[in-house]
Amino acid sequence: MSLLVLRDDRGVVTLRLNRPEKRNAIDDETMLALIVALEDARTDDGVRVIVVEGEGEHFCGGADIIARNSGAGRASGDDARKPRAGSIQRRLPGQAHRLIPLLGTVQIPVVCKVRGWAAGIGFQIALAADLTIAADDARFWEPFIERGFTPDSGATWMLPRRVGEARARELLLLGRALSGAEAAEWGAIHRSVPSTSLDDAVEQLVDQLANGPTVALGLTKWLLNASANAELEAQLANEAFALELSSRTDDFREGIGAFRDKRAPRFGGR
Repeated sequence: MSLLVLRDDRGVVTLRLNRPEKRNAIDDETMLALIVALEDARTDDGVRVIVVEGEGEHFCGGADIIARNSGAGRASGDDARKPRAGSIQRRLPGQAHRLIPLLGTVQIPVVCKVRGWAAGIGFQIALAADLTIAADDARFWEPFIERGFTPDSGATWMLPRRVGEARARELLLLGRALSGAEAAEWGAIHRSVPSTSLDDAVEQLVDQLANGPTVALGLTKWLLNASANAELEAQLANEAFALELSSRTDDFREGIGAFRDKRAPRFGGR
């Protein structure tokens, strides 16, 4: 399968890109599987953390544009031709441009683990995740200009907000590649660690989130995303709404009880 969906007893769902022979480039099958898995997770009360990672030496080499434009697998004759003009504009809203907003709107923390290449949509997935940890020697790259076409999957929206206008232009217009250490220094990702420490660093982060107050974490994520386009008064109303909901949870009562008893809270995610 092009995507492995794994789940453990902590409520951690791991979405593992599984095309290592293609540097985990995302084809149409993988894209659909990612969207379905995220849609399933957003309504599953047992899910507390989502991890996105790649099988093998690389996270994601981008979209598999060779497979999409080769005509392979189509019938002979006229049907074997490459996609007709306009197919990208029609397809993207239900594929990459559905996936990236989903990562931001699912009210569950999303952690991205990056080793090797994170190119194109692989870079965008890392940007859209709530927390991305990469190996110091990972490579983040926007290949669009070198391939002769324009960015997609939210690159022109997320990068200026993460790294600033000047650096976004350097990445998108000049095609500069960043190491994992540089991506962390620029603020594109949460942090970077030596390659040998990557698995342990991600596991510690995931364990912290899996044992956190899941509803409050999800609502805080929603608040942060809503703030990007909200006026202050509207965002204050959002905060009041989220506080009302989170204060009615079992985890809120546990947090108050732990504070009163001077002990660490034991959150159940409810």
